[in-house]
Amino acid sequence: MNVAIVGASGAVGQEFLRVLEEQNFPVDKLRLFGSNRSAGSTRKFRSQTYEIEELTHDSDFSDIDIAFTSAGAGVSKEYAPVITAHGTIMIDNSSAFRMDADVPLVVPEVNAKDALDRPRNIIGNPNCTTIQMVVALNAIEKLSHIRRVHVATYQAASGAGAAAMDELREQHAEIGRGEEATVKKFAHQLAYNVIPHVDIFTDNGYTKEEMKMYNETRKIMHSDIEVSATCVRVPVLRAHSEAIWVETDRDISVDEALEAFRQAEGIILIEPGEDMSKSYPMPLDAAGSDPVYVGRVRKDITNPRGLSFWVVADQIKKGAALNAVQIAQFLIAQ
Repeated sequence: MNVAIVGASGAVGQEFLRVLEEQNFPVDKLRLFGSNRSAGSTRKFRSQTYEIEELTHDSDFSDIDIAFTSAGAGVSKEYAPVITAHGTIMIDNSSAFRMDADVPLVVPEVNAKDALDRPRNIIGNPNCTTIQMVVALNAIEKLSHIRRVHVATYQAASGAGAAAMDELREQHAEIGRGEEATVKKFAHQLAYNVIPHVDIFTDNGYTKEEMKMYNETRKIMHSDIEVSATCVRVPVLRAHSEAIWVETDRDISVDEALEAFRQAEGIILIEPGEDMSKSYPMPLDAAGSDPVYVGRVRKDITNPRGLSFWVVADQIKKGAALNAVQIAQFLIAQ
């Protein structure tokens, strides 16, 4: 396959290179694109050095089979016609096209076949918080239809990009030196704090991030499922965590749910052990790994048809680059 990465200098762009190598993805030719600021800089892939090209309206993608794009919604909207003009499949990590009716929104463990129907040759890579949640929800949906979900997220700095991760590190260093913390990427200081505010607020009081979880989940799962989310930024470098409550059509036992998670594709269940204080996934352990981790599975004591569980996944990996590469792997297999 001839592959392009648009936004190659960003955190997700860098992760694309690592994931493609880890997955032994069949890359015959690789081209990297970025802004005029990153053009001319180099990146290594499989012991070779590649120079980042500036993305312009004259960029030629005619020799590219698959383009992984992660440069923001504005760039995706502007350059999609350039990228797809000659049949290139664009797997887009931004929010630009996710809710467009003629663009499939795909999590391979849940709805891989949707990727085969792509009228515009664009496939949406969902929001990171949605991806890890629907992988877990899908296991339960196979047992009984999920009516509604309540979810509280604990989102790492990585969700706001490489500069946000650097800012969190610097804030801790500044505070350690007795200085005032520099705040640029977030609404408030993130170090030693949590911020119940991810993305901008909408008219209904929910943020765009929270509404993404509602809308994207319904599209991916082809379901009337209701999702109410509160998204919180926490001082973790990478890997998002989610506390999830679900209500299903029928009563599902904890044992049924545990077995469903054990059998589910893409999930590692942290089994309940005798020492409950060590029987759950954490972002520190999930960082840099591929799976979605599930733990603390229990009955919702307020609802006879309710379950509660804890989900952790690496935001840059499964929440972005890996999911997109898995979409491409599915297409190749077809």
